[in-house]
Amino acid sequence: MIKIIAGKHRGRALVTPEGSSTRPTASRAREALFNVLMHAKWAEDGTSPLIEARVLDGYAGSGALGLEALSRGAAHATFLDNDAAAIKAIGENLRKLGETGAAKVVRADVTRPPPGREPCDLVFLDPPYRSGQGTAAIAALADAGWLAADAIVTVELAHNEDIAPPSRFAAIDERRYGAAKIVILKRTP
Repeated sequence: MIKIIAGKHRGRALVTPEGSSTRPTASRAREALFNVLMHAKWAEDGTSPLIEARVLDGYAGSGALGLEALSRGAAHATFLDNDAAAIKAIGENLRKLGETGAAKVVRADVTRPPPGREPCDLVFLDPPYRSGQGTAAIAALADAGWLAADAIVTVELAHNEDIAPPSRFAAIDERRYGAAKIVILKRTP
């Protein structure tokens, strides 16, 4: 069972999609990632990239990353996934947490997204391990207008997998948690 770790929805259980098409980020890795984000000083004004952020949760699955962001102070979250069970689970979780007004759910392939209307400040990507989709997804989201000029992008990979940042992105942090590695990138001018 997956639960929200901190913030206004702390301890609330989330519905996960049935089947094996999704692999939720482990609670320990999610907690560590959000601790990094809450205390990060990457913004020029020294504020957390999470507070009042517009968030995009790509390969969303249950929506745990975007929902955790909303619980911790993000202003809005968009959830992208192309799996019907995932879209249903995200909708249930949003209703259960009372966050439907602060969210949008889009059924789409993250590597071929529809045009973005409002650029996101913080992006979570959790592509299938060893799929090589991370770089393509970042580039596609940037080209479609989903990413703000100084967006922070987190990508979860297998612990022994690497990602080549697309042009206009630089890796600024990397953490390992068991079978997972999380790489944090920042969009550069």
